[in-house]
Amino acid sequence: KDACVMAFNISFEKSIIHTLADNYPVYEDHLMNIHDNFIDLAIPFQRGDYWEPKMQGHYGLKYALPAIVPEMKDAYPNLDGVHNGGDAMRMFVQLGESTDLDEIVKTKTALLEYCKLDTYAMVRILEKLKQLVA
Repeated sequence: KDACVMAFNISFEKSIIHTLADNYPVYEDHLMNIHDNFIDLAIPFQRGDYWEPKMQGHYGLKYALPAIVPEMKDAYPNLDGVHNGGDAMRMFVQLGESTDLDEIVKTKTALLEYCKLDTYAMVRILEKLKQLVA
């Protein structure tokens, strides 16, 4: 109860949670509690509360991270196989279709590394924003 989840540009995550709630009514209350308590880390960028020229007018995570945390500018390009959400979605579909155990392990590892980096990127951005307002 009273769950809170942070994401960067929450529209995709909220749509997935809503779909899960529709498909699994036994979990609907809990899932909708999560849905209704998302915090969107992209809002300060979307509203113009934080502006950084290096973001080139974009406010996505892949633009914000290298602009705000320059030491992580090569983090996404250095990943093996998954560099953005589109790559992740394609690889997830392939994961379900593959029968090659080595390929499944490799794909799963790449997806987990991508998810780990997305999470860490949000932590680092949040830390930098908190430093600015402290």
